[in-house]
Amino acid sequence: MKKKHSLLLGAHMSISQQISLSIERGESIGCTAIQIFTKSNRQWNAKPLNEEEIATFKQSYKDSSIKSIMAHAAYIINIGSANEETEKKSIEALKIELDRCANLGIPYLVLHPGSYGTTNEESALERISTNLNKVLSQTTHCMILLETMAGQGSIIGYKFEHLAQIIKNSEYKERLGICLDTCHIFAAGYDFRTKITYQSMWQQFDEIIGMNKLKAIHINDSLKELGSRVDRHADIGKGKIGLEGFKLLLNDPNLFDIPKILETPRTDLIDYKKNMDILGGLLSDKTKKLLLSD
Repeated sequence: MKKKHSLLLGAHMSISQQISLSIERGESIGCTAIQIFTKSNRQWNAKPLNEEEIATFKQSYKDSSIKSIMAHAAYIINIGSANEETEKKSIEALKIELDRCANLGIPYLVLHPGSYGTTNEESALERISTNLNKVLSQTTHCMILLETMAGQGSIIGYKFEHLAQIIKNSEYKERLGICLDTCHIFAAGYDFRTKITYQSMWQQFDEIIGMNKLKAIHINDSLKELGSRVDRHADIGKGKIGLEGFKLLLNDPNLFDIPKILETPRTDLIDYKKNMDILGGLLSDKTKKLLLSD
């Protein structure tokens, strides 16, 4: 008997007014997967979630058609920083984020690995692994997904080797996974716009990191050219990646069970819906038959 698969596709949803409303917003445009911040992404601390908020969120999720929810850590977190104050604040903030995910029943927290500032990549990679060990030793349940980055400025994570090294040096390898961002890897120099380059890119990923570590995909076009190392997202088909790369990705059986989250530029939910419709139009008849609803 063939395994059933569902299309896990959606976008980053606002938690404005009430965190459980993110689920309602996702459902309103047909999402089957969503990503959220569990708190303001511009602040280090957050007011603790109360029991009612947690219960309402969990019940809303249970009653919804959303099959996958992940969280994204605040952008201000930089556990690779050589600045002691920033490093300390980042560690504490990451603990808070993981605890909130655990309370809400969210299995994955996407994290930008960090940046090295005035130091260097190697020392930052060591700090990231060390600080992840500190955080993971004091938290439970939730898995951190290291995001592939574009390589802008002193950002870490634009090479598959960076992420592989962080995981290799971790004492909690089982709690570390990868969120691959299509815009970021393209800007970092990984091409996947043809069958040959697509297969080559995934072969590199598997050999360096391992496909078993891939837990989520941010699905975005790139405003800038291949290898530009500039992080600028674009609507699907409106950037330098083009539709063929996304067609290959969406019809790849190896990725059917991986949640795919849009972070495209938007002004309203309708913009995400337009991008989702474009992606849905790239599914082959064979893929549609395999992506059965429960």
